[in-house]
Amino acid sequence: MKVGLIVLQEYKNRVTKKSFLFLTLLTPFLFAALIIVPLKLAQLDTDEEMPIAVVDMTGLYADVFANEENSIMFDVIVSPNADSENFRRENSEDYRAFVVIDKDLAEDPTGVKIYSENALSQDVQSSIETLLSQYVEHQKLTSYNIEGIEQMIENAKTQVRAQTFKMDDGGEEEIADTTIASLIGILTTTLIYMFIFISGSQVMQSVVQEKVNRIVEVMICSVKPWELMFGKIIGVALVCLTQIAIWIVLTMIFVGVGADMAGLSLSEMNGNIQQGGVDISEAQSVINSVMSVNWSLIVITFIVYFIGGYLLYASLFAAVGAAVDNESDTSQFMLPVTLLLIFALYAGIYSAKNPDGPLAFWCSIIPLTSPIVMMVRIPFDVPAWEIATSLGLLALSVVVMVWLSAKIYRVGILMYGKKPSWREILKWFKY
Repeated sequence: MKVGLIVLQEYKNRVTKKSFLFLTLLTPFLFAALIIVPLKLAQLDTDEEMPIAVVDMTGLYADVFANEENSIMFDVIVSPNADSENFRRENSEDYRAFVVIDKDLAEDPTGVKIYSENALSQDVQSSIETLLSQYVEHQKLTSYNIEGIEQMIENAKTQVRAQTFKMDDGGEEEIADTTIASLIGILTTTLIYMFIFISGSQVMQSVVQEKVNRIVEVMICSVKPWELMFGKIIGVALVCLTQIAIWIVLTMIFVGVGADMAGLSLSEMNGNIQQGGVDISEAQSVINSVMSVNWSLIVITFIVYFIGGYLLYASLFAAVGAAVDNESDTSQFMLPVTLLLIFALYAGIYSAKNPDGPLAFWCSIIPLTSPIVMMVRIPFDVPAWEIATSLGLLALSVVVMVWLSAKIYRVGILMYGKKPSWREILKWFKY
C-alpha cells in the first residue's frame, strides 16, 4: 500500500510539471516536422533561372548542353583561344557558374572544371557530369563503327536481385529481408538504450534532490527504504510509458494532418514514384518484407526487455543517487554504468551485421547487455530457447540487483557530509 502511494505521488509530481507537458507535446511535433517538411520541400520547384556559362575550348561539346534541365539555362561559348579567367571575371554578375572544358574528355575525363562564387548543389553538378559522360560514352561507342552497338550494350545490362526467404521447421517459406531486419533491430535497440538511460537518470536525480532537500528524512520515518526506492523506480517507469504512449499517438496525428496539409496523397506519392523511375515491384517487395516481420513478437519482447532492463539499471541509478550528497559527485559511480550501457549499444549495432556471431550471442544472454543487444537479433528469428534463457537470467539478475541496491539505498540515503569510496560501499552489503 505504501509503495502504491509513493508510485502515485512520484507519478503526479512529474506529469504535472510544465517541463513534462512542454516536452511531451513538442517532441512529436518535431518528429512530424522532420518527416513532413523535407517531403514538402522536395516537391517545390524553384522558378528562379540558373544561368550557367559553358566555355568550350575544344569545340567538341557545343551540342551537348540543351536547355531542358529544369531551371538550368546553359549558355555555350565555343572559343579555342578563350581566356576563361578574364571571361569569368567580366561576366561574374551574369552567370551563377562557369563550366570550362579545355581538353578532349574522351582522352582525359578530368578536362572539365566548374567555377562558382557559391558552392553548387549536388544535383546541378551531377546534371553537368551526366550530360558530358553520356555524350563521351556515345562518341566512343560510335567510333567502333558497329551498327546497333549502343542498343546491344543497353540490352546486355542486367541487375541481379536475389530474393531472400526464411524456412521454418515445417519447410514453409516466408519472404525475408536482412536490410529491413537490420533497420528494425538497430531502431529498437537504440530506443531501449535511450529510454533506459534517460529514465534511470531521472530516478537518480530524484533521489539526490530529495536527499539534498532533507525530504527523505521525513519520508523514511513512515516507509521502509526499499519501499521508497521501489516506489520511485515504478513511478518513473510509468511516467516514461505515459510519455511514450502520448508521443506515439500525437506523432501519428501530426504526421497524418501534416501530410494532408502538404498535399501528400497516396496517389500523388505513387505518381512521384513512377515519374522517378522507381520500379513498383521493388516497392512492393519492400512492403512485403516489412509485412513479413513478426511484429507481435517484436512489440512484446521490446516491452519485456525494456521493463527488465529498466528495473536492472534503475536500481543501480537509485543506489548511486543514495550514495552521494549532490549530483556533481555522481560521476565517480556513474562512469562504469554509463560505459556498460554504451558498450551494450555498440555491441547491438555491430551485431546487426552478424546476428548469430559470438558477440551477438553472448551479449544477448548476459543480463547487463541483453535488454539492448537481444532486440537486434529478434527480427532475425532467434531460437525460442535463447530468448527464454536470456529473459530468465535477466529476471534473476533484476531480483539480485534490486536486493543489493536496496542495501546500498538503506544505508546511503541517510548519510551526509562524506563521499563514500567503493570499499566502503561494499561494506554496506553486510549491514
